[in-house]
Amino acid sequence: MSPFILLTFLFVYFGLLLTVSYFTSRNTADNSTFFVANKNSKWYMVAFGMIGTALSGVTFISVPGAVGASNFSYFQFVLGNALGFIVIAYVLLPLYYRMNLTSIYTYLEERLGYKSYKTGAMIFLVSRTVGSAFRLYLVAIILQKFIFDAWSIPFGVTVAGCLVLIWLYTNKGGLKTIIITDTLQTFCLLLAVLLSIYFMADGLGLSVMEAFEKVKESSYSQIMVWENLLGDKNHFWKHVIGGAFATIAMTGLDQDLMQKNLSMRTIGEAQKNMLTFTGVFVVINLFFLAVGALLYIYVADKGIDISGLLTRDYLYPEIALNYLSVSAGVIFMMGLTAATFATTDSALTALTTSYCVDFLNFNKKENPNHPSLVKQRNVVHFVFSVLMLAVILVFRLLNDDSVVTAIFTAASYTYGPLLGLFSFGILTRYKANDNLVPYFCILSPVIWYLLNTYYIIPHTGYRIGFELIVYNGLTTFLLLGATSQGKVGRASKSS
Repeated sequence: MSPFILLTFLFVYFGLLLTVSYFTSRNTADNSTFFVANKNSKWYMVAFGMIGTALSGVTFISVPGAVGASNFSYFQFVLGNALGFIVIAYVLLPLYYRMNLTSIYTYLEERLGYKSYKTGAMIFLVSRTVGSAFRLYLVAIILQKFIFDAWSIPFGVTVAGCLVLIWLYTNKGGLKTIIITDTLQTFCLLLAVLLSIYFMADGLGLSVMEAFEKVKESSYSQIMVWENLLGDKNHFWKHVIGGAFATIAMTGLDQDLMQKNLSMRTIGEAQKNMLTFTGVFVVINLFFLAVGALLYIYVADKGIDISGLLTRDYLYPEIALNYLSVSAGVIFMMGLTAATFATTDSALTALTTSYCVDFLNFNKKENPNHPSLVKQRNVVHFVFSVLMLAVILVFRLLNDDSVVTAIFTAASYTYGPLLGLFSFGILTRYKANDNLVPYFCILSPVIWYLLNTYYIIPHTGYRIGFELIVYNGLTTFLLLGATSQGKVGRASKSS
């Protein structure tokens, strides 16, 4: 497909986002607007827009690609996600609303202490920066390959251009703008998935319903994996338990998605948002898996050789951009762009909010919307954009997928201690040894990394899957309990 057509589409798409930004931020662009959208968000818009944030560009290309190796077993993880979202709605959100939080990590200061608070906030900053950079990096490689290499544009310029555009449309309106743009981008994402199914079905000479029936009858549609609990990472219980706790930690204890929930007027609206979001999230993941099955069916039917692909992640873009129609290619790029930038814009806003509230103490200022603080927030927002660019360029310099993936995996380890901190605060009435908390949050991931690398993998038949976050969090919890300093008083707001 012509790179010029794809580039033209990108310019039109970003022009639309910048137009939305202009109209949502032209009257008010203070810190209250940026951080919590003036506590005036519509729950149904947040619920719909959160789909685009939760489903990154990596999900958009990786979930369909993985069907060839693991069939629909990923859906077990999605079911675990749904359980986690319900826990967030009825356990964490009431706590956050009761304490009227802007940054969710301020809970840790009141319940566990100052160092626990700063540690939790720092875990988020590091994990979200690395995680978001990793997701944008993987998608930028595809943009580079199919668009910008045609004009010999350097990879760094490609990424910098993307981040500049994201900065432009989020800088003033922040969360208020993102709730609107994410709604638009989620619509584009869903449309891309549905139309991709249509184009592949048409290429196979099938109607959409016939295509779904063919997927259902294929071996790819196998969901449940009950055999070999110890040795198979895709076992049902590993996926469900890991999916539930991963969601609690990486969504419920993550400022990014929780910031949107905290922008609504009441806890009832926030809970309604989470439950609606959960239902749509489950359904759309089924569609992603169906796209994956159809991709492999299409490849087999047309006799396409995919042995030369470096990774299964390239399967979806390869078929959409080189074998289907021009319309299908543009639709694919629309979905990929929407998924990627809905995730990145939200992350930059959440990182800015967390740093301003948790480290610059904006919430303790007499006038948080003072022009000098708005200017300071703008600087922080810009610095995080530059930092994300730097992390992506480091990934590029490493030029080793295994090393880059290891860095991302290491960042995901850190959500385990965050799970342990919040669990200890919510489930017990004991005082943590605040001075030791930073060390425990480092020690726990290190213990499990060494244990998994040098003992479990070489010497046992057990293969740890998504449940690793449970072990990591439990270790932090036990370390906190073993060094606790008596019970806290009943008067605590968090009790």
